[in-house]
Amino acid sequence: MALKTSARDLTKILLTLISTRFELFSLEMVEQRARATKLLGLLFATLLFLTLAILVFSLSIALYFWPTDYRYTALVVLFLFYLVLGLGCLWCVRKSLVDAPPPFEATLEELRRDLQLVERLGDQASASDHHES
Repeated sequence: MALKTSARDLTKILLTLISTRFELFSLEMVEQRARATKLLGLLFATLLFLTLAILVFSLSIALYFWPTDYRYTALVVLFLFYLVLGLGCLWCVRKSLVDAPPPFEATLEELRRDLQLVERLGDQASASDHHES
């Protein structure tokens, strides 16, 4: 009888823990989705306005140097400048992605703690079974 009660209590505790962890996971999922949506919107606006600024700047430089002998040099310098900027941005994005904490970090940490607790409970239960034998 006590074994059934213990099993039922343990099952209830485990289901409560799992339910809590799923709630935490869903909250983190909503956070991640909102963050990603905001970042994508800002990224799109940034790319749009920077592209327009670069286009106008490039046309201004090209038109300024077009009547001179330095028109091709000016275009090559612009190309190299944009290439360096693009590679710098790519490096920043890569660094940001590599250094970012993993998503759902809090959920994973709670699941690790739960696993340790279950292992300790299992060790205690097997130790008490050995003492009763």
